[in-house]
Amino acid sequence: MKGFKNIRQKILKANSIAISGHVYPDGDSIGSLLALGLALSGLGKKVYMLCQDEIPPSYRSLPGAERIVRTTRKRVDLAIAVDCSIIGLLGKNIPVFKKAKSVLEIDHHEFRVPFGDMQIVDYKAVAVGELVFFLLRKLNIKINREIAENLLTSVIVETNLFKLTQIRPVTFKICAQLLKEGINFSQLVDKVYGSRTKESMMLLAISLLRAKFLKKGRIIWSMLRSRDIAMVGGKVYDADPIANEMNSMKRIEIAVLFREKDSKTLRVSLRSKGDINIGKVAQEYKGGGHFDIAGCYIPNKKKSILQILSSVEALLN
Repeated sequence: MKGFKNIRQKILKANSIAISGHVYPDGDSIGSLLALGLALSGLGKKVYMLCQDEIPPSYRSLPGAERIVRTTRKRVDLAIAVDCSIIGLLGKNIPVFKKAKSVLEIDHHEFRVPFGDMQIVDYKAVAVGELVFFLLRKLNIKINREIAENLLTSVIVETNLFKLTQIRPVTFKICAQLLKEGINFSQLVDKVYGSRTKESMMLLAISLLRAKFLKKGRIIWSMLRSRDIAMVGGKVYDADPIANEMNSMKRIEIAVLFREKDSKTLRVSLRSKGDINIGKVAQEYKGGGHFDIAGCYIPNKKKSILQILSSVEALLN
């Protein structure tokens, strides 16, 4: 872990620490945030666990979730960003990081723009939870059941239940260590991964009925408008699993889901299979992510949609 001596010193000397994941939080962001927050609280630090957006129901019963607040006005000694490839993903918590004395990034995205004075970054890590696991080990912090449950959530969700190609032997070694803390794996999977809200299933149905195909069925794309989410009584996070579900379809190699953020902006979720680097497309549009899972924002215009689809089609040429 490069520069760990300085990182260790900053963490141990800090009296107040703010930890934030990214906007529209997923299991990796929330699990890593909670695990690290609980661990550092155990050292006697004043820890602020931040997330500007509503926590999805699947993660609300995780240990420590009740301690998450939207932001803080306090100036902290150390601000830690988990699972953020660019500073913009901190959303309304950017000012907290701007005012902090030191900033540490813990991330695993291949396409990223550094913004802190310290980094723990490993593109090969399947989840930020892996990096937090190793950090806590190096800090000689005991990983108890509550911390372990959050770290395991990070890995379960980010690997799509161990289905992604970048999983390494060390991933299973970490999970084996976490399970020794007495976690009921089946119950945890059902809680954070296996169940879907009826609103989420209805939005998936709308997306599939509206789906269009390109390149003789190798690409699937669809669109969700704000009125669709309102119609089913859903929340923004109810649409999060849809791109993965679209990508699971037989013969599909790339899935693209456009989601209306507001009247001016579309959120684009990109997924791919095999050796197709969908992250290149996200980076082209100032987004980020991984080789096979990425995203970006584009203007809510037909021209912008066609440009994204053209870039995606070019990957298969």
